[in-house]
Amino acid sequence: MKKKILFFVFVSFTSIFLGQLHEIGLSLGGSNYVGDIGRTNYIYPNKLAGAAFYKYNWNPRIALRATFSYLPFSGDDLDADTDFRKDRGYSFSNTINELAVGLEYNFYEYDLSSEDKTWTPYILLELVGFNYKNVKSHDTPSQIVYGNKTSYAIPFGIGYKSKLYGTLAFSIEAKFRYTFEDDLDFVSNNTPNVIIEGTANDWYMFTGFSLIYTFGRPACYTDGL
Repeated sequence: MKKKILFFVFVSFTSIFLGQLHEIGLSLGGSNYVGDIGRTNYIYPNKLAGAAFYKYNWNPRIALRATFSYLPFSGDDLDADTDFRKDRGYSFSNTINELAVGLEYNFYEYDLSSEDKTWTPYILLELVGFNYKNVKSHDTPSQIVYGNKTSYAIPFGIGYKSKLYGTLAFSIEAKFRYTFEDDLDFVSNNTPNVIIEGTANDWYMFTGFSLIYTFGRPACYTDGL
């Protein structure tokens, strides 16, 4: 009797787990930032960046999603549009490691097991934490001590996804992060001997292409949100 109960529980759990479609994917694209150094274009990917993600399709409109992103970025005043920055001539490079969790909301119903619901634009609503290198102390230009800092950002993103072949799909995506930090470029009001323009916080962005693999049985969706 005990074995029968355990078998029933196992079958029920497996059915629930596989009754939804799961997705894993890799993204490749470019990252950039907007701050006190270099260009001020919000979409201007200039560093190769990537990400890996997992998605759980709650229903044809909503997917729960977790993403880890590796985002190098840089800035150079010589590429700026203003004479002030070009004359100043500062440059830097840094890297962000980001973890984002949230949901992907599809404008149209999306279900690869169907015949006509295999593409949709979508928006991303996430919570984001990230880690980057910062300046711990900067007593003089020749005495800079670097460290690592963890912070969070206000994220939003847009994308388009479509079936490619069989269980493979692709997406094109742009993500924007407004941070609560002003030192992604190592420049802030606390940096001596550096003349900066204003005190606005920094942004970072990712634009890229994703290849997505779908697995699990055809969806028996939860009514969900």
